[in-house]
Amino acid sequence: MSGHSHWSKVKFKKGITDAQRGKSFSKIIRLIAIAARDGGDPNKNSRLRMALEKAKSINMPSSNIERALKRATGEEGEKNLQEVMFEAYGPGNIAVIIEGITDNKNRAIAEIKHILNENNGKLVGEGAVKWLFSQKGVIIINLEEQEEKFKNKEELELKIIDLGVEDLVWRESVLEIYTDQKDLPEVKGKLIEQGIKIDSTDLDWVARERISVSDKEKEAAEKLFSSLDENEAVQGVYSNLKD
Repeated sequence: MSGHSHWSKVKFKKGITDAQRGKSFSKIIRLIAIAARDGGDPNKNSRLRMALEKAKSINMPSSNIERALKRATGEEGEKNLQEVMFEAYGPGNIAVIIEGITDNKNRAIAEIKHILNENNGKLVGEGAVKWLFSQKGVIIINLEEQEEKFKNKEELELKIIDLGVEDLVWRESVLEIYTDQKDLPEVKGKLIEQGIKIDSTDLDWVARERISVSDKEKEAAEKLFSSLDENEAVQGVYSNLKD
């Protein structure tokens, strides 16, 4: 298993524009609202804790977070939010999983269908491509934010590999650490104990095997991912496209 599956993951680390940040805020507010339905205490609700970590990673103001928590209880009229998952094929017959949160599922389906049709993709039935993926824990570390003793890539990798992780993938100065779902909290705790700063933790859909496509198809796939990410309902886009 290798390579990133979540299209948006690194974008948060690259100096996004104000417009992009505003859209990211909106998406994370929805994520917090959904997660908080299982309890408003992040110490007892791991999903909420991960959502709050995402908010912190893009410097979301506390007022936005408080508003999201209120939405979870319906105090601001956001009772109709629901999670959705779509499965699709994209350029080069790559498999794609799209996760989202919306207050209107029918509208979301129509918009996702339109984006796929415009980018040489097609929506498929439930279970058609999901079997090609498994859900993994992922921890994001930014090398530039670490103490000096952790700024050597090779030495940092050696420390992390000893913790029993499944895979390590570098995206420029951002390191993605993959674990089994059940091992995520333990690995995260060990990293913190060593003084390694963590940007965020999450659960991602990771392809069991990846496929190569032509340069033209890869370019078309990247355009599809970008278009999907622009949609307000979309939270994550995952594929089996080989880097």
